[in-house]
Amino acid sequence: MGRVKLVKYDEASAEARAVFDEIQQAFGMVPNLFKTFAHFPPLMRANWVKVKAVMMQGELTRKCKEAIAVVVSKDNSCQYCVDAHVGMLKSVGVSDEELQSILNDIENADFTEKELSLIAFARKANSDPIRVSDEEFRAVREAGATDAEILETLGVMEIFTGFNKTIDSTQIDNDFG
Repeated sequence: MGRVKLVKYDEASAEARAVFDEIQQAFGMVPNLFKTFAHFPPLMRANWVKVKAVMMQGELTRKCKEAIAVVVSKDNSCQYCVDAHVGMLKSVGVSDEELQSILNDIENADFTEKELSLIAFARKANSDPIRVSDEEFRAVREAGATDAEILETLGVMEIFTGFNKTIDSTQIDNDFG
């Protein structure tokens, strides 16, 4: 059981209910993460706006972004986000076989050289950001990534690093696994 009570729709503020409605329309459900954020509606709204901007806009494919969410969350040992975004990968047509590659051997998953480079870059930025080198920036650019795509990648990593820490600190019940 989570350390913070989930806010039910009928108990939520008008601001939180408006965000619940948007999330429900987008995903067909409201994840427990957002039911927890509903205790502080400005944070809930800010996180939802960020998810929409980073995960639903930009140049990178949804598959690439979801893979970044999965590997960063796996690296951070956040099973909730791994389960949630494995489900999202399935919803964009990723097979069970490829999911196993994403989870266990990303180099053999069906991504372009640029996408693999960006995924590796996100993992490094997540695990050891102060040691991301000029050479690593050069390599991701040589693989074809633009500065905008690099920042989009870092945006995905940032969202999930924050979500991972919130979920693990509050022990939010996994509604995906």
